[in-house]
Amino acid sequence: MELVTSLPADTSLRQVAERVRRIEALGFDTVHISETVRDPFAVAALAVEHSSTLTVRTSMVVAFARSPMVTALAAWDLVDFSGGRFQLGLATQVRGNIVGRYSMPWTDPVAQLRDYVGAVRAIFAAFQSGSALDYEGTHYTFNRLQPYFNPGPLDVEAPEIWTGGVNARMCALAGEVADGFVAHPTSSHPKVLAEKIIPALEQGGRKPRLIVVPKIVTGRDEAALVSVREPVRKELAFLYSTPAYRVALDVLGFTEVGERLTAMARTGDWADLASVLTDDVLDVLVAQCTYVELPAILNAKYGELCDGIALAVPADPTDDDEFRAVVDKLNGRES
Repeated sequence: MELVTSLPADTSLRQVAERVRRIEALGFDTVHISETVRDPFAVAALAVEHSSTLTVRTSMVVAFARSPMVTALAAWDLVDFSGGRFQLGLATQVRGNIVGRYSMPWTDPVAQLRDYVGAVRAIFAAFQSGSALDYEGTHYTFNRLQPYFNPGPLDVEAPEIWTGGVNARMCALAGEVADGFVAHPTSSHPKVLAEKIIPALEQGGRKPRLIVVPKIVTGRDEAALVSVREPVRKELAFLYSTPAYRVALDVLGFTEVGERLTAMARTGDWADLASVLTDDVLDVLVAQCTYVELPAILNAKYGELCDGIALAVPADPTDDDEFRAVVDKLNGRES
């Protein structure tokens, strides 16, 4: 089981080294680098520099905000710098952000991401072989790469390309073109994975490696669980207010809950969103247990469904020794 954690999105460049060293010391295999308020490639470069065993995977770079050539050059440097420890995660984001926040065009996101991945792989091949670049797809055409602009071959494999998403078409695309797939937190419930995500991935022709990102209420003891529960409730209420993320609520029999959350979001009633996710609903949505109980519960829920699981590092560093034992059990280093 690959053990993954995400570097907090607000991590400044000054904080990357310390936080990555802590993640590595806790025994994680992989750190995910998001693109929200930081440039993911700058953060990934520091994460690579200040670790020695971690795989550094972008999860996810906003593909449509940049040319495939720009992305390929950054990924090529990072996999070289890391000695093969860098992996490129690409995703579409949503139309509102691509058009309004990045001022980039939006057409058919599934077709465009398929073409994007194809273009990046073609560019990687030209970098490695030195041969002419000749790629023509539905959205991107690349037919010029003079030797002056070619960074040259690697001594390691080209970066793996991972994707993420929620809807069936995007999952099927991952089964078609990606080395791996990172499930969205709102789609990482075991029942949703079994009934929706995995069948959709397999529609693409195969099941790529699958990392799940469940929201979990966990801590040292029952008192810690109480303090963690409310932030998780608030975050999930916000996420499930987005119609695209309500698949899990439909599968789990909470369609009306999702409709109510969306209606409240549309009227700007953000303060009361969390109250819609009552304890009964939250108990179904997320696992809630102490650190000691966590390995058995996660293995029972996810052991047959995925290749890896993402967990948050403890908010309190004094929990690190106990949490390290959890990581060791989950990845088989401790019986």
